[in-house]
Amino acid sequence: MKNIAVILAGGIGSRLGYSKPKQFIKVAGKMIIEHTVEIFQKYNEIDEIAIVCHKDYIDTVESIVISNHFNKVKKILNGGSERHESSLAAIDAYDEECNLIFHDAVRPLVSNMIIGDTVKALSQYNAIDVVVPATDTIIQTDGELITDIPNRDVLRRGQTPQGFKRSIIKKAYDIALKDDHFKATDDCGIVKTYLPNEPIFLVRGEESNMKLTYEEDLFLLDKFFQLKSMEIVDNDKQALHLLDGKTIVVFGGSYGIGREIVKIAKQYNAKVYSFSRSETKTDISDIENVNKALQIVVEECGNIDYIINTAGVLDKEPLLNMNYETIEKAVSINYMGNIIIAKESFDYLKKSKGKLLFFTSSSYTRGRAMYSTYSSLKAATVNFVQAIASEWGNFGIQINCINPERTLTPMRVKSFGKEDPKTLLSAKEVAISSLKTLLMDISGQVIDVKKGAE
Repeated sequence: MKNIAVILAGGIGSRLGYSKPKQFIKVAGKMIIEHTVEIFQKYNEIDEIAIVCHKDYIDTVESIVISNHFNKVKKILNGGSERHESSLAAIDAYDEECNLIFHDAVRPLVSNMIIGDTVKALSQYNAIDVVVPATDTIIQTDGELITDIPNRDVLRRGQTPQGFKRSIIKKAYDIALKDDHFKATDDCGIVKTYLPNEPIFLVRGEESNMKLTYEEDLFLLDKFFQLKSMEIVDNDKQALHLLDGKTIVVFGGSYGIGREIVKIAKQYNAKVYSFSRSETKTDISDIENVNKALQIVVEECGNIDYIINTAGVLDKEPLLNMNYETIEKAVSINYMGNIIIAKESFDYLKKSKGKLLFFTSSSYTRGRAMYSTYSSLKAATVNFVQAIASEWGNFGIQINCINPERTLTPMRVKSFGKEDPKTLLSAKEVAISSLKTLLMDISGQVIDVKKGAE
C-alpha cells in the first residue's frame, strides 16, 4: 500500500504578523516548506507527496518543487480557508486505498524516527497520532475561574504527522460533513468524534518537532536547526564498496581518525591521497600548501570526488594561561583551515559534484571552561558547514560535519592522558561512519557518531 505524505501548507500565518505565509519564510538558508518537503522526499518508505496550499501560492510551490528536484511530489492541490478543507482536498485527490500521512508544512524538524514509527504503526492500525507528554499543569476554565485540573499523567500534546488509511479518514469526514454542528478539530479529532470505536494509536513525538506559530518561535526554530544532528544507524559495511574508484583527499591523514579513513578507503579500492604536516609538510592554514596538494591529485587523477579535513589541534587550558601564538595557531588550523580547504576545493568539487567533510566536537553546543578556543572554534565549524552547504547546494556540492563522542586518538591522549578505552570511541568507528556519510545524499548535516557505530 502506498505511503503518501500530505504536506498541509494552506495557512496564511496571520498570527506571525508577516506579509507572507510562514511556510515561505527562510530559516537556515531555505524556506520552511523546503526543509519539510525535503525530509519526506528523502525518506525511503514515502512513495509520494501531495502539497496542499493556498491558491495564490500554487506558482510559488511549483517553483520550489522544480528547483529542489522534489520528484516524489505528484500533486499540488488548492486548499480551502479552513484546515479541514485542506485535508479534504488531499482525501478527494485519491481514489485507491492508501496511507495518507498528514503533516504541517511549518513543522520542518520532524525526524525520520517519527515518520518511520508512523508508517510502521499504519501496518496495524487505521489511525495514528503523534504526541508528546504534557509537562505543564493543564487547567480547565469557564473563563476566568478554574473548573478542573486534569491529571497530566494521562494528557498528551498533539503534533503531526497524523496517519490514516484513506478509507477511514474519508468515512469520518463523510459523517462529519452531514453534522449541522460540525466543528473542525484536527484530523484525529474527526476520527475520534465520528468513528468513536476506531482505535487511534499513539506514536511518541519529540519536543524539537515544533510548529512555527508565533514570531518568537522563529528564534527557537533557528536554534534547533543550528543544533540539529543525525546519527548513522545503518551498520552494513557493505555500503563501503561504493568507494571503489573514488578519488579521496584526506587532510590530516597521518594519525588518528584521518589515518583510519585512509586505511579503510584503500581497502575498498578508493584512490586516496593523504596530506599532513608530518607526511607531506602540508599546512592547511597555508593557501598555497592546500592548493598545491589539490593540484597534485588532479594532475594524477583528473578529478576529486571527496575531500576530508581531520586536521586539528586541542589546547586544554584556561584562556589566561594561553599565549597569543597558541591561540592564533588554534584559529588558523581549526577554523581558517576549513575555510581555505573549502575555497580551494570549490572548482574541483563543482566539476565532480563532490563532497566535503569536516569535523566538530560535542563541545560545540556550549562553551566549556578549559576549552574556550577549542569549543568556540568547533561551534564556528558547524555554522560554517551549514552556511556553505546552503550556498553551494545549487552547484551540486554537499558539505557535512562529523560530531564524534570522545574518541581514542593521539591528540586526546596528549591532552587527557591514559583513559579506559572501553569508555571511548575507536578511531576506526569514527572513520567508518565518516566514509558512510560521504555515500549519503545529505548536506548541511551534523552527523553524531556514538559508541557502537561500527
